[in-house]
Amino acid sequence: MKERILLIGKNGQLGWELQRSLASLGELVALGSAECNLADADAIRATIREVRPRLIVNAAAYTAVDRAESEVEQAMAVNARAPGVIGEEAARIGAWVIHYSTDYVFDGKAEQPYAETDATNPLNVYGRSKLAGEQALQAVLERHLILRTSWVLGAHGGNFARTVLRLAAERSSLNVVADQWGSPTSAALLADSTAQLVRQANMEGEGNFPFGLYHLTAAGETNWCDYARFVVAAAEIAGKHLRLGPSDIMPIPSAEYPLPAARPANSRLNTEKFRTTFGLPLPHWEDGVRQVLMQVFAQ
Repeated sequence: MKERILLIGKNGQLGWELQRSLASLGELVALGSAECNLADADAIRATIREVRPRLIVNAAAYTAVDRAESEVEQAMAVNARAPGVIGEEAARIGAWVIHYSTDYVFDGKAEQPYAETDATNPLNVYGRSKLAGEQALQAVLERHLILRTSWVLGAHGGNFARTVLRLAAERSSLNVVADQWGSPTSAALLADSTAQLVRQANMEGEGNFPFGLYHLTAAGETNWCDYARFVVAAAEIAGKHLRLGPSDIMPIPSAEYPLPAARPANSRLNTEKFRTTFGLPLPHWEDGVRQVLMQVFAQ
């Protein structure tokens, strides 16, 4: 009999890919916000007690970074408190949890990629809420995996690459921030890596598995401007008709594009712990973006 896996957040970029990658690993119960509202602690408890999974994968989050500055209570309910509730219920039924977090737990002032042991100091409400969620889960459940990632994109749902494609079809020039650095990470990479971690846990036994906090992003680094140029160049190669080309995308400093929520200048995450512990390769960000774009172009 297959063990039951509860996936929360099935309709997001990551949740969509996790439905695919986890389907063969157990009896998958995949729920969206309509079936499991993470702002409602009682609903979370009721869902977990009804499903009684062996593994809970929480891919749901409040991700409207700028709106979180004014919707603090909603962001905190979903990102900060819900992971602790999930952890409590998992501990009660003997389940373990995989949860996803963000580069935004850091202030971006370091010159090197951030390691798991580096001090956190989020600049915005979203980052504070995600950090609080990590801490809430860690406080109540030992058998957890927290995977911090960055700049997620997928073929389903909204993301930076899709926005660039839309604007490139509408405008003859585009200004994009060039002083924020990170690694675009495909939802497919996160989902496939997650599935492999579940396989390893099943093979090794949960008693021997190295639970904990890990950084998981694609390899390499870029800034938003060069990322946008890469997207437009890929669209041109694919024969898409746009109003602008890569050279029409101009770099600007963050100060010229103010937003409600401050962003870290350095969102690079050091993935050495993940790669060393699990022996899983992390392909270059360009490979993942290219694959996502080919899916988008085929839609």
